Amino acid sequence: MAHKRLTRTQFLERLLAIMDRKHHWAWPIIMGPGITKAQLKLHYQQEFLVYVRDFPVLLARVHGQNPPSDVRRMLAENIYEEDTGGLSFGRSHPELFNEMMLGLGFDSDAFRRAKLLPASARYRSWLEQVTASRDWVVGAAALAVFVEGSIKDRQEIQTPSKPKTEAEIEAYIDAHPLIRHHGIDRQHMDLIRAHQKVEAGHRQDAYTMVVNYAETRRQQNAVLACVGKGLALWTTYRDSVAKACKLKKA
Repeated sequence: MAHKRLTRTQFLERLLAIMDRKHHWAWPIIMGPGITKAQLKLHYQQEFLVYVRDFPVLLARVHGQNPPSDVRRMLAENIYEEDTGGLSFGRSHPELFNEMMLGLGFDSDAFRRAKLLPASARYRSWLEQVTASRDWVVGAAALAVFVEGSIKDRQEIQTPSKPKTEAEIEAYIDAHPLIRHHGIDRQHMDLIRAHQKVEAGHRQDAYTMVVNYAETRRQQNAVLACVGKGLALWTTYRDSVAKACKLKKA
């Protein structure tokens, strides 16, 4: 007997229950005052190669699966900003990432020459596979829900954030760990400004496109399996980075 389709509320809750676990013990250490520049560099090299450099391309692969027009619009706006910065600072997010790294004293060659750790490569390989899925909703779940999401998603869904004022964005920049702990000049922080400027409502868009268009229990199960596998691979990836950085669990 086929399982009954979950209601949208039930399905959303199942997704959020997975995202409630997207937190890694090493993150507060990496963003804390005791982390060295060498450790920070290794962390950011892996982030860049796993998804930052090619995120617009991965999104475009989902767009290319021809989802419904309202979903294509949401994806297209995201791709446009990620690949051109057209809604914020006129530079792609990978470029702005490299600018932030330059502020830390890391030139772009250090990222081009970097190698993926084995667990990082497995996570990246999964991103390649799911964004090539014939069912666009699975790829959208992987990127828009999981990769762009965090443990804060439940709060964001329940109490959506409003667009920040320039003053609020600059206050956020002032409090950023890279400024507080590493003295990076504020001029190198446009990636963080861009995220703050354009991402209000993005979490709602992500869940709307997935929850509304996973129309059968089979699709719902495929999405839940996808996001669950993403969490497992992401956790192992983050474990391996922590180990490479010689970080220890408190």
